Amino acid sequence: MKKNETKRFTRRSLIKYTGLLGLGSILGVKLLSCTSSSKPGGKMIKVMTPEGKLMEVNETDMSMAHPHFANIEESRKGIPGRKFVMVVDLAKCKNARECIRACEHHHNLTPDRPFIKVLEIQDNPRSAPYWMPKKCFQCDNPPCVKVCPVGATYKRSDNIVLIDNERCIGCRFCMAACPYSARVFNWGKPKQSQDVTNIKYSPETSTPSKIGTVEKCDFCPDMIRGKKLPHCITACPNGVLYFGDANEDTVTNGEDTVRLSKLLRDKAGYRYLEELGTEPNVYYLPPVDRLFPFKDTKA
Repeated sequence: MKKNETKRFTRRSLIKYTGLLGLGSILGVKLLSCTSSSKPGGKMIKVMTPEGKLMEVNETDMSMAHPHFANIEESRKGIPGRKFVMVVDLAKCKNARECIRACEHHHNLTPDRPFIKVLEIQDNPRSAPYWMPKKCFQCDNPPCVKVCPVGATYKRSDNIVLIDNERCIGCRFCMAACPYSARVFNWGKPKQSQDVTNIKYSPETSTPSKIGTVEKCDFCPDMIRGKKLPHCITACPNGVLYFGDANEDTVTNGEDTVRLSKLLRDKAGYRYLEELGTEPNVYYLPPVDRLFPFKDTKA
């Protein structure tokens, strides 16, 4: 690992996030490291760090790496006492696309069905264009949930909207109902390794994917249960994306931790297409005082 990568991982380490999600209890949770005190003879397996780096750990340490794996019933309830939100600072986005790459890697996605899209937006002919990351808005009044005939997509108590692919029948009513075009359909058999297909399915991980079902951004609830930030947050090199808990009025981009209410008030935060009544839980900060001049960097 390069020196600057080591520094970044330390700065964005798990301990830094304890003030974000009310994670005082995590101070007693052991971080994965190459020098962990594993039981002798344990099988070494590969896991991914919050930075998307692969590392080997002893199988006996996995209980510390993943304190809880939610089954299907638990995944429908949500994490008690939490109201997860995301804030996107449009002034910082330069279309680095690291959020997309991290999301694709974590969810085993192919480029034809991305959970995150970065759109080129120009509000009027006299204004400069800017980049707008767009994903699922985790609405409080989600039309996708109302039209699902089998209860495959559902709203949890912690603001997250999930899809149970073991219930999904592929009718795509939810895709038609979503005003944000946030959902994708698995037309063909997903390209997944044998290791991925052998994973026990949970709606919180969205893996393994299934042909003929709908998927979308899910705020990475498996990471949240592990007291870590979603992959897109830590992957962004410019601190564009903030994630946190509205109940605690706190969000972070992995570098800066701020008050949600103050951030939205001071920077005129808004919600995309709020007039539709969907009550989204993703906020945007206007693209003023931009950090980067607009440059067409589309991949």
